[in-house]
Amino acid sequence: MTARERVIAAINFRKPDRVPHSIGFTWQLNDKMIAYTGDPDYKKKLGNAIAYTSLLKPQIEVRPGYFMDEFGVIWNKSGLDRDTGVPDNRLLEETEDLATYAFPPVDEAYIRARMERLCSRTDDRFRVAAIEFALFERAWSLRGMEDLLCDMIVEPDFVDELLDKITDKILRTLDIALTYDVDAIYFTDDWGQQKGLIMGPKLWRQFIKPRMAKIYQKVHDAGKYVAHHSCGDLREIMDEFHEIGADVYQTFQPEIYGLDYAKKLYGKIAVWGGISTQRDLPLKTPEEIKVITRRLLDAFPNGGLIASPTHTLPPDVPPENVLAMLDVLLDQ
Repeated sequence: MTARERVIAAINFRKPDRVPHSIGFTWQLNDKMIAYTGDPDYKKKLGNAIAYTSLLKPQIEVRPGYFMDEFGVIWNKSGLDRDTGVPDNRLLEETEDLATYAFPPVDEAYIRARMERLCSRTDDRFRVAAIEFALFERAWSLRGMEDLLCDMIVEPDFVDELLDKITDKILRTLDIALTYDVDAIYFTDDWGQQKGLIMGPKLWRQFIKPRMAKIYQKVHDAGKYVAHHSCGDLREIMDEFHEIGADVYQTFQPEIYGLDYAKKLYGKIAVWGGISTQRDLPLKTPEEIKVITRRLLDAFPNGGLIASPTHTLPPDVPPENVLAMLDVLLDQ
């Protein structure tokens, strides 16, 4: 089987000849891996089954350690969180500010350039285009997390208008991206925390569910799969997550769910993840990582799994543990 065929088999709960895997690196760990292996091209040997492109426009450094995204949010990456960063400004200080805030236009030339680059690959990997910081995350980055959650209770009309504007931009982006020969659209939008949903199931159903259902439907109408990344615990809405069209759930955190929970998802939502970047990869020995990785593969004997760390690998993961994980993934 090709890498693409393995992923499609896994998503459709058919047993592939080997479990497909995908591994991503923060720039900090990437530098550590190059130094440790002495190989600047080590990524070419990972065997990743997924070819990935982000449709998020690159941020611009406005001063050392501070980067502005296309929406005008400035992200402080000078502290511990140097990968994503934290917002340093708030564009919607008051709900009334939405009336004068100008959303960035959909940059068709940029999207087409990214899609053409992805589709020009000649390898056999499963092609994924990503819309990152999709809906809830985009809203709180503009308004602030605490205020947005309060707005859901006291200013629901404002939240509806804000989310509708964000949804419209996503749909117009999809109008372009879905004309290309890709396999899936991947959304990143964190809804979970260590236990339960950030906004709770009632508010998720009111504000997030109907809009994501509309977005997912557009992807399915084009004959593509839907993959969605959310950190945290989605058990309260997992059945509805499947019902509105999620084909693949990333990231499946074993420290939250446990591998037994995967049996409840079998035949509904395929799992992408399973190797903990919170509990295991930074802290265990290489031999322990091998056991953990084998245990994950054994828990999915008939498809349903794209094996992966539960997040882009952070800099606190020892290179030895990365290689131990790879030893198992590549030797099936």
